[in-house]
Amino acid sequence: MSKPENVWEEFFADKRSGGHRSSAEEFIAMEAREKLFHLDGGKTLLDFGCGAGELLVYYASEYEKTIGVDFSPSMLEEASKRIRNRECKNTTLVLADNKTVWKKLDSSFDRITAAGVFQYLTYQEIDEFIYNASKYLNKGGKIVLFDLLDPRLYPLWKIGLFSQDKRCWKFICKAVCGVKNTISASLKNRPRDILGYSHNPNTIKKIANKNGFEMICVQSMYYEYKYHAIIFRN
Repeated sequence: MSKPENVWEEFFADKRSGGHRSSAEEFIAMEAREKLFHLDGGKTLLDFGCGAGELLVYYASEYEKTIGVDFSPSMLEEASKRIRNRECKNTTLVLADNKTVWKKLDSSFDRITAAGVFQYLTYQEIDEFIYNASKYLNKGGKIVLFDLLDPRLYPLWKIGLFSQDKRCWKFICKAVCGVKNTISASLKNRPRDILGYSHNPNTIKKIANKNGFEMICVQSMYYEYKYHAIIFRN
């Protein structure tokens, strides 16, 4: 087996779930309804980083054509099972990453979306993704990036500030552990934690503007430390 190109490919090589706050179907259904509200229509959809297809099967019932893309064979295997169980005959799965996906597409889309994915990409990679996605976006289409880590809120969540348990010593312990993990990751030339990079909304907006788009930032309903970037052309 060849060595994975990056730490994320290695981490997700054998994963079979998308890491949602809850794996309960009731929660996934609520999360999907929120995302469908922000996707706001269209007939064709590309779900980049679809993972195990938890959200994709809900998208499929609202679109004429859906394509799910992921770089993890184990994730796509789970997605395939979900698609068969839900009889999503309008859905196709593609094995690819943010660099190879564009060569594997033969159509454009009304919506290009990703959920909990862009925390694993650098600003440069996000810039390249939006640039490439713009070539596959139909007139009036949108690029909707869900669940980006907010650098203003994510550190507060990590130390437990949003937890119902407000004991001070726990905040201190988590803060100390966070510093240690940051130093260790820096020495190993790895990201600070497996949840990936946080991205400033203003920087994402500048990238969108650079590529000829407007952007609206919306707070996530189900993750206190995440936001959604809705990217469109006037």
